[in-house]
Amino acid sequence: MRLKKTLFVSDLHLDEARPEATAQFERFLGATAPGADALYILGDLFEYWVGDDGLAFPFNSRIARLLKTGIPTYFMHGNRDFLVASRFAAETGIRLLEDPTIIDLYGERALLMHGDTLCTDDHEYQAFRRQVRDPKWQAGALAQPIEARVAIARGMRVKSQNAKDGKTDEIMDVTPAAVDKAFADTGCKVMIHGHTHRPARHVHRVNGTDCVRWVLADWYGPANYLEATPDGIRSVPVA
Repeated sequence: MRLKKTLFVSDLHLDEARPEATAQFERFLGATAPGADALYILGDLFEYWVGDDGLAFPFNSRIARLLKTGIPTYFMHGNRDFLVASRFAAETGIRLLEDPTIIDLYGERALLMHGDTLCTDDHEYQAFRRQVRDPKWQAGALAQPIEARVAIARGMRVKSQNAKDGKTDEIMDVTPAAVDKAFADTGCKVMIHGHTHRPARHVHRVNGTDCVRWVLADWYGPANYLEATPDGIRSVPVA
């Protein structure tokens, strides 16, 4: 009898300069994902994505081919790959998800997010997020030559790292009040997100009920994923 399982990953930050992460992802798709009911990628699959015409780059084309597994695969935008769009979805077979999204996870309503919208105390980042998610900004960005977009994306990575160096850990983590509000507004008792690169299982007491928040690991080192079955959820290292 086939084990029912649903898999969750985020923050792989795949990049040609980090072949070890790509190799881990390839092993994961080949050895772990087959037979899964679904695979959810909750943002930042790529270190950066400058538009779907970037599929012409050999590395991006390789990742697109890896995703053609036949497993129902869902993708939610992160703060690095918010320009992933319909062409990428069509060529890989993935389905694009809104952030947030609620799914039925073996009888439990689960709230899926990338996680950056929960970092409400980081006002500088939230202003940046509003800017780059604006359709007019995106249209202007995509109108530029792809080489210019790549240069801008690389510059934004450096700027982002420099900005982090000047922020406290508390500012860059989720705001507890935002988490409690997300639980209360949706009525979910399970939340899964990435973004913060702080994998953990947290219990929040919301309106007298224990709610569980799972934070996904990044793939900068030894990789982990979440496996959900009818018996529960656990974090598992990538073999």
